[in-house]
Amino acid sequence: MNTIPTSINLQLSPDKKAYFASDFHLGADYSGKSIERERIINQWLSSIRKDTGALFLVGDLFDFWFEYKYVVPKGFTRFLAELSKFTEDKIPVYVFTGNHDIWMFDYLEKELGVKILRQPYIFNINKQKFYIGHGDGLGPGDSKFKFLKKIFTFPFFQTLFSWIHPDIGVALAQTWSNHSRTDPKNEIFMGEDKERLVIFVKEQIHINPADYYIFGHRHLPLNIEIDHQSRYINLGDWMYNFTYLEYDGIQVELKKYYP
Repeated sequence: MNTIPTSINLQLSPDKKAYFASDFHLGADYSGKSIERERIINQWLSSIRKDTGALFLVGDLFDFWFEYKYVVPKGFTRFLAELSKFTEDKIPVYVFTGNHDIWMFDYLEKELGVKILRQPYIFNINKQKFYIGHGDGLGPGDSKFKFLKKIFTFPFFQTLFSWIHPDIGVALAQTWSNHSRTDPKNEIFMGEDKERLVIFVKEQIHINPADYYIFGHRHLPLNIEIDHQSRYINLGDWMYNFTYLEYDGIQVELKKYYP
């Protein structure tokens, strides 16, 4: 991706912070039931709400999500209610689509007031530049997934899927989701010369320079200096690591949540 992403300006109050998290995969029964992970995520959200100036949820919040005309996947009501508390308090919430919840349309925007972002964006926060995206399909290789992503995002195929009864469509999608997801315990860092997102960031530094490049998708909490001028940060996940990023207006810190 060589085009310059859309840029959004934000200014945090001195007593506020920006928080970033990704890869909740709600609906996937891994490391305990999904509803237990949802409870932990809600605890974290509740603990940070008072000092949050902006909340960034960087993809794969759900293990599968599709919005039919009148139907959405059941469950997640406690999580959605927790997000609504942020928007009711006039805290901006930015939700990036990931490869597991790529079929978010306008339901969450209308119901919760969050902002859905379907591609990487640049955020200028307190005079520092953040390049933010889920990370799927970026970097070299992975041509099979990139082809499938074009199919999944093509409106004609989305319409065809919507004609399938939800009982069948959701079951099929969940089976595919379970098949395509890697066990986060088995994720290992492959080295800077092999990690697609690291390679992507090294290219972007010369095209779209930023102070921080923040992604999810990889399920590994990483904070790597790139070319002595920028940092590549991967947010990890909430299936195994329970990690998030905190930005106080001056510097970032990758943290782990202990319920």
